[in-house]
Amino acid sequence: MLDLAFSILLAALPALLLLAWFRRQDRSRPEPLGLLGRSVLYGFLATVPAAALELLLLRVGPSGPRLLAAAFDAFVVAGFVEEGVKYFFVRRYILGRPEFDERMDGILYAACVSLGFAFAENILYGYTDRTVLLFRAFTAVPMHAAVSGIMGYWIGRAKIEGWGTGRGTELEYSSRPRALRGLWEAAIFHGAYDFFLFTRSGWALLAVVVLLAAGIRLVILVADAKRRDREDSP
Repeated sequence: MLDLAFSILLAALPALLLLAWFRRQDRSRPEPLGLLGRSVLYGFLATVPAAALELLLLRVGPSGPRLLAAAFDAFVVAGFVEEGVKYFFVRRYILGRPEFDERMDGILYAACVSLGFAFAENILYGYTDRTVLLFRAFTAVPMHAAVSGIMGYWIGRAKIEGWGTGRGTELEYSSRPRALRGLWEAAIFHGAYDFFLFTRSGWALLAVVVLLAAGIRLVILVADAKRRDREDSP
């Protein structure tokens, strides 16, 4: 029992540390802890439909050249499906909340969903091998947070900048391309990261380059979101 509890703690720790960093970026108008916790839960639950879709796509995916199969698995099965499911949960359950009233909120809530997702994956992958948890703490968990944070930036801008006015969960038609840009950008970063890992060759080291690029991109977008939010403040 203690061994199981320790494994769960190891699985949760990297997500909690990253969540603390994201929340620190939102100090001007902090979001309610209850909604942040609910967002993490949505991410945890999102692994169920994501896994179902991934299993279905793996059955119909290409079985030809190794690089083609790796590209399909990385960009379609992992990148688009996982980021798409996270996007759905943010759009369906968080977008219309009145607390979502800043661009930075989009980054924070999307990151919470992604960290809940990564926590669930950590439990699945690390249940039998703690070394996997240690590896993922510095790779997959930050990757999930970074790419979904990028997606959240565009969702936040789509809602705040006069297009999505909080009518339920729907964005006005003209705002959707910007929100979808976030989904595509996240899926491409995620897919590129996984593609280099799936090749199982010297290219795998390039996954670290993708992770660093996504992290730098996120930091730039966080700074931009905070600047735009400050300019909107009375």
